[in-house]
Amino acid sequence: MIPNQRPYGGNRGRAPRRELEHRINELIRVPEVRIVGENIEPGVYATREALERAQELGMDLVEISPNAVPPVCRITDYNKFLYEKKKKEKEIKAHSKKVEIKEIRFTANTDEHDVEFKAKHAENFLQDGNKVKATLMFRGRAIVFKERGELLLLQFAKRLEEVASVEQLPTLEGKRMMMTLTPKGKKK
Repeated sequence: MIPNQRPYGGNRGRAPRRELEHRINELIRVPEVRIVGENIEPGVYATREALERAQELGMDLVEISPNAVPPVCRITDYNKFLYEKKKKEKEIKAHSKKVEIKEIRFTANTDEHDVEFKAKHAENFLQDGNKVKATLMFRGRAIVFKERGELLLLQFAKRLEEVASVEQLPTLEGKRMMMTLTPKGKKK
């Protein structure tokens, strides 16, 4: 056991203290603040006066923008403020689309029929709005045929030029040659 440590936990039945995201009420230690909010005339007030107004309304003085000069505060119920903030963040997250990168692999000796088959898969990925990363693997001494591999990737890009544009041209990294394609239009 570490010295000065209680054997079965440390806070003796009290709820753990959580750090506040924003400074509120007496934690705001600047001489004056800019107030915004409902039922309040916006303007610059002394911090003490702003706190008194918040207490009259039975609400909290919440510092929204601490880096502004003077800091911007809102008179509101702090728990309601946090709830609305989380709700907005969740809504923004729901409306944003995460772009996935789908990978298609080749070797230097991939047959033309196989390239067509993989191109159809890539076309479906691109139409769904995903990026496609075409990777060509060189095994053994196949690295000698770098030009053949680059030609294969460029033909693959040419086959998909109607639905995709080349974001990154073929680059060789070790025994892999990679190329990235992005979708041209909107999701169908």
